[in-house]
Amino acid sequence: MKTLKKITLGLLVFFSVNAAAQETIIPEIKYSDLEKYIELAKQNFPRKKIYDEQRESAKTAVPVAALSFLDPFSGSYFYRPQGRAVLDPLNPYNVNGFQFGINVNLGAYLQKPFILKKAKADAKIADLQAQEYNLAIGVEVKKRYYDYIQAISLVKLTTQMAQENKGVAESLRNRFEKSEITLDAYNQSRINQFNSYQGKIQAESTFLKAKDSLEEIIGVKLTDVK
Repeated sequence: MKTLKKITLGLLVFFSVNAAAQETIIPEIKYSDLEKYIELAKQNFPRKKIYDEQRESAKTAVPVAALSFLDPFSGSYFYRPQGRAVLDPLNPYNVNGFQFGINVNLGAYLQKPFILKKAKADAKIADLQAQEYNLAIGVEVKKRYYDYIQAISLVKLTTQMAQENKGVAESLRNRFEKSEITLDAYNQSRINQFNSYQGKIQAESTFLKAKDSLEEIIGVKLTDVK
């Protein structure tokens, strides 16, 4: 039992010393890369493109609403051969030449200023939504990037711990075969080795998910980013 306590205490001290070197991920963060990822997300992420198209659509509606003031006015031209009178004596309802007419629906015409005002308001809202999303997408890219950096550090740490536990387990197996330690101490080393391998696999899975999540929002593979 005393031997097991000594081994356990030694492992805790050993891992604590090594973990201290990995206590922060801040030095691993590259802000130049982060800025590139934010710009790529703004260029490639489909939801950002949707907001941009909505903004363009809203802006286009403003001149359309302005031109709608001309809707009541209409003009037409009827061809008149040379020498023919403006009024056709055979059919007085048939007029040759240019005609201009106004047909005003007062209710519809009085709505035009409000329609134009609404179009301008919609365009302003679309601009504000696009600006808001530019900020939101920057925050989301940062979050996914930090998760990615954290996942890399966890993979490094758990890989190191797995290697160290493997070395300890092999050493204790040799000592167990020589009857220098108890079966409980040897079994505990095997349990520690299994747990470290399990932690390594979980860390690798977390890393892959974080990598995929970051690549999803920037629209390209990380290996393709210069």
